[in-house]
Amino acid sequence: MRRHVAIGSAIAVVCALAGCAMGPKYQPPVTQAPASFKESPANFKNNGPWTIAQPQDTQLSSDWWTVFKDPELNALEAQLNINNQTIREYFENFMEARALVGEAHALYYPTLSLGPSYTRSKSSGNLIHTASANTGFTSSTYELPLEASWEPDLWGKVRKEVRYAEYEAQVSGADLAGERLSEQTALAQYFFEIHGQDALIDLYNQTIKAYTESLTLTQAQYETGITDKISVTEAQNTLQTAEATLTSLGIARAEYEHAIAVLVGKPASQFSIPHRGLTESPPPIPIGVPSLLLERRPDIAAAERLLAADNAELGVAYTAFYPTLTLSVGGGTETSLLHQIASWPSRFWSIGGSLSQPLFNAELQPALRQYVAIYNANLADYRETVLTAFQQVEDYLAATRILSKQVVQQEQAVKSAEQDVDLETYRYKIGIDPYIDVVTLQDTLLGDEQTLVSLQTTQMTDAVTLVQALGGGWDVSQLPTPAQVAQKPPRAETTLQH
Repeated sequence: MRRHVAIGSAIAVVCALAGCAMGPKYQPPVTQAPASFKESPANFKNNGPWTIAQPQDTQLSSDWWTVFKDPELNALEAQLNINNQTIREYFENFMEARALVGEAHALYYPTLSLGPSYTRSKSSGNLIHTASANTGFTSSTYELPLEASWEPDLWGKVRKEVRYAEYEAQVSGADLAGERLSEQTALAQYFFEIHGQDALIDLYNQTIKAYTESLTLTQAQYETGITDKISVTEAQNTLQTAEATLTSLGIARAEYEHAIAVLVGKPASQFSIPHRGLTESPPPIPIGVPSLLLERRPDIAAAERLLAADNAELGVAYTAFYPTLTLSVGGGTETSLLHQIASWPSRFWSIGGSLSQPLFNAELQPALRQYVAIYNANLADYRETVLTAFQQVEDYLAATRILSKQVVQQEQAVKSAEQDVDLETYRYKIGIDPYIDVVTLQDTLLGDEQTLVSLQTTQMTDAVTLVQALGGGWDVSQLPTPAQVAQKPPRAETTLQH
């Protein structure tokens, strides 16, 4: 009875100690968000045609690219979400992190091992007292041992390791969301860059047509003695330069097309995007209030979960200063005759425990300081990530707002340049001015038109980058919880791929 009471008391003490958890309690960092975005178009007058969506506290949907209302872009983004190999790589990294959570949970339980064995041996015949002189003794041994060991979680080390694994899996989940958003925005940017190149190609085709007509007119005037040979040469050179530039535009377009092929998981040789000019303008984008940004950026979520993981790892370091208890039980059967392996007299057993307490270990204090420094460094990184997020939103709010106004101004400059070319061409036709004046104004018009196309393209790509800076349609509620990352994934997600 006394022995049973002692065993029960020991178990009770172990269970009570298992409720202890060493190390500091995690407190998420507090960040004060500004009341509003400084560069929001709502704070400016005469912004041009671009505005933000109303009301301002709305959020983009998970299919954020649909705000651009382009069916071709929608179809490409759908392919990317299924076939992109970089997203797949990050997904598998997330699955690996979830598997590590399962490994950490396994530390809660005892380990069991079964090791059946058979040994046949023969002793030397020259030993004294052998059963048969000069022949030795031959024996067989059959063993069926079962062993179990368990290390109670006295100071919360296992719990801290489980939490560390769970938080690391959440970091991986946030990284996956961030990479998916990065790939989605890259596709949208390349898409608009391609159509920006198409707009330039259309511009040069129109310009070449106009230059060809100018060359025909100049040749006719030269043949009738109205103008000189140098005017013909100038017209030819202007046309040839435009034709060479048009040819070179195919390089950038092809590269953007090939990049999109990789993003959607297709060989570049089997992928193409139809030619189409750049006709879109940035839509109203819901930017929300600054405080929401802290919940909408995957990189901020990843940085915060990394701090939680660091805190758990710091708790593990604290437990190294306390004793470790290991309980073990062993038993089984052992016999020299196989038919007796299951008989009661063949049994053997053992039970015991060991306690290990560090008395002197010069590494423990430096290791603790190391984890404190890691936490502090990642806290600084978290704060830097938050500041960078606000900077990026302000940058692209300003860029999109200012570009909208600049596009309108550039359109007016193009109209003025067109009028200049028309007037100068008329003066050349009636013999008032030399052809070089026409060439000069044609170059000015072409430069203004190129600038306009470039601004329109940048306006679209910056709008996409603004969406990325806002976190796309993601928010922290989509981050897997510790309980979710600890669940066993479906079989389809753990099957070896071929």
